[in-house]
Amino acid sequence: MPITEILERNVKLYGDDICLVEVNPEITETKRVTWKEFDLIEPTAKTKFRREITWNVFEEKANRFANMLIGRGVKKGDKVAILLMNCLEWLPIYFGILKTGALAVPLNFRYASDEIEYCLNLAEVDVLVFGPEFIGRVEEIAENISKNRLLFFVGEGCPSFAEDYAALTSNCSSQSPQIKLTDDDYAAIYFSSGTTGFPKAILHKHRSLMHSCAVEQNHHGQTKDDVFLCIPPLYHTGAKMHWFGSFLVGGKAVLLKGTKPKTILETVSEEKCTIVWLLVPWAQDILDAIDSGEVKLEDYELSQWRLMHIGAQPVPPSLINRWKKVFPNHQYDTNYGLSESIGPGCVHLGVENIHKVGAIGKAGYGWEVKIVDEHRQTVQRGEVGELAVKGPGVMTCYYNDEKATKEVLEDGWLFTGDMAMEDEDGFIFLVDRKKDVVISGGENIYPVQIEDFLRTNDAVKDVAVIGVPDKRLGEITAAIIEVKDGYSLTEEDVDVFCHKLPRYKRPRKIIFADIPRNPTGKIEKPKLRKMYGGDHLVAAQNEVKE
Repeated sequence: MPITEILERNVKLYGDDICLVEVNPEITETKRVTWKEFDLIEPTAKTKFRREITWNVFEEKANRFANMLIGRGVKKGDKVAILLMNCLEWLPIYFGILKTGALAVPLNFRYASDEIEYCLNLAEVDVLVFGPEFIGRVEEIAENISKNRLLFFVGEGCPSFAEDYAALTSNCSSQSPQIKLTDDDYAAIYFSSGTTGFPKAILHKHRSLMHSCAVEQNHHGQTKDDVFLCIPPLYHTGAKMHWFGSFLVGGKAVLLKGTKPKTILETVSEEKCTIVWLLVPWAQDILDAIDSGEVKLEDYELSQWRLMHIGAQPVPPSLINRWKKVFPNHQYDTNYGLSESIGPGCVHLGVENIHKVGAIGKAGYGWEVKIVDEHRQTVQRGEVGELAVKGPGVMTCYYNDEKATKEVLEDGWLFTGDMAMEDEDGFIFLVDRKKDVVISGGENIYPVQIEDFLRTNDAVKDVAVIGVPDKRLGEITAAIIEVKDGYSLTEEDVDVFCHKLPRYKRPRKIIFADIPRNPTGKIEKPKLRKMYGGDHLVAAQNEVKE
């Protein structure tokens, strides 16, 4: 069945129950001050901002948005992009899009204006819904993207180049538009990137979304009484698909804006959260804050917290061993997945397998896995090869990119580009990535984009960007720069030059050295990783064996 039917079922069963809570612990209170001819907004104090909605309200908001879209000409098969920070409106908007039969197209909130425009064009988006944090970026491209698209703004102070979401939906019907949907209807487009760094549009059907719900609930056993704390951004398949497990059983979720240790622990305590999905740096920060005395566990009510799980990047076994010493009663789990496999869970460790920390696990619920050589023949256990997965959550294709689709899909198998090894017990360990993507704090960073930018500097002869181990973020980017003869370049020069890049794309480490290339002219990144970064994924595996 289409995933929208779960929402309708939850309304019938749990209509008056709270389903979503938004918590922002650092909203600045303001007051309006009139001074001479100026009307000023003056900050006063920090306060906690909290909103909540029931399943009934969730459904009403989704239906109002769906009916508004239909009234503005949106039809089945159209695409509606979402560019919002986590907020109470995000998920009702997502489901409102699905209820029209259109495809939801979540956008990374870190995209620069040119990346936003590129993705809108690639996915052939008809409508863009955006929030106040993106006014500047959208305004830069508004003239280009508004020619054949509707722009809707969510928040206060709607800019002149967009229409106000709240005003438009307030008088729309709260009844379901009753658009007929099936498992085989297209539901969403998510974005990923290959080694080139250019985003690919990943097409999924309702069948994929439904499988994601079943996988997550099977792996973590969510019940109606569980409360899921969601911190990562909802555009990310990991965040939303982990929430799907709670959605499937009508459980409550808390959307937290903030990653400080005190903020997380306070929210777990006050909202009675039972399941928390963390990224490596957040877990590291919590442990460091406890060790330093910055936070004291006795100040919080944490006895109901039953599960901590981590995903989106390699997990150091030492971190989990340390976590279990501090939280001995916690279940722990990790999930492996890709946006092409509708997020986490195609490979899954399992809470019962903590003795295998360091592995990503075995085939998840409803999934098949294999490890293959360069000819896509299955390798023997203990041999390294490319990880491939197969199941109902595999994407339909890369939208409008037949060539790229054929490169990764064959007979229902998705070839991930990740190199892996299966041990004697059948557990899979990641060894390396074919792709050069650097995963820093759970976010994908594409080296080629940084390399291309740095090559515009007149002093740069050659450059390679790699990931190097980092205790907090898992990996950080290091730029190895070869300087042209007769030129000089310092770390400070590079830092200043890179201010033109978004902050998350700026290299965190600068190394001046020659760039090795093989006879065909390709940069020998494995050699650079060995010289400057080491193979930290293999090291993590060896740490488990010891």
